[in-house]
Amino acid sequence: MNQQLASRGVEAFLPLVDRRRRWKDRWKTVSFPLFPGYCFARFGPSDRLAVLTAVGAVQVLGINGHPTPVPDHEIEAVRQLVTSTLPFDPHPYLREGMEVEVMRGPLAGVRGMLVRKGRHARFVVAIHLIQQAASVEVDAADVRPV
Repeated sequence: MNQQLASRGVEAFLPLVDRRRRWKDRWKTVSFPLFPGYCFARFGPSDRLAVLTAVGAVQVLGINGHPTPVPDHEIEAVRQLVTSTLPFDPHPYLREGMEVEVMRGPLAGVRGMLVRKGRHARFVVAIHLIQQAASVEVDAADVRPV
């Protein structure tokens, strides 16, 4: 779908996570969507039909029937996470928790949620509109409260 939308002039973002899977005779690395069922696209009202007619598209997310954009800072945080060299995993969406910002390392400047504190912290980057998140281990000394 990512390539389909791009060919229609629509900016699309499909964050992927790589996983090793065992086949009959070998191990293979396979890419899966980080948020199954969701592809992010930036488009105006005139491009809505081009998005909805892409193979695999079901609907444009929104509230009360009105399209609702995902905030840019949430998309950029996920983009920075998936392009970093840090190992990351899908994570259940969490509402409670302390909002923090990473001060050092490949995720410097990214805001998210601190789930566990100790020598290492579990840092969660969330897309609130779709109630999906991804988490990564960070050093607790590298985050500060927002």
